[in-house]
Amino acid sequence: MATNLNPEHREGPVATAIEHQTAKVPSDIFLWAALGSMAASLTLKILKQDKPALFVGQWAPSFLILGMYNKIVKLEGHD
Repeated sequence: MATNLNPEHREGPVATAIEHQTAKVPSDIFLWAALGSMAASLTLKILKQDKPALFVGQWAPSFLILGMYNKIVKLEGHD
């Protein structure tokens, strides 16, 4: 478990539960989800569905950020 930089700071029960569950998810899932959203966006763009293509394409950064969060929780742990 990582050393706590601020010993007075503790995560709340919701954050702790989310971190506990997300630590079980393989990091590859988030990468594949990001790649899948980009592929779906490209497909929609080819099919001339511009607005849905933009909507789905914007999911990729969120999946990648969630993957980074997942990796940090796995490496550093949680409270």
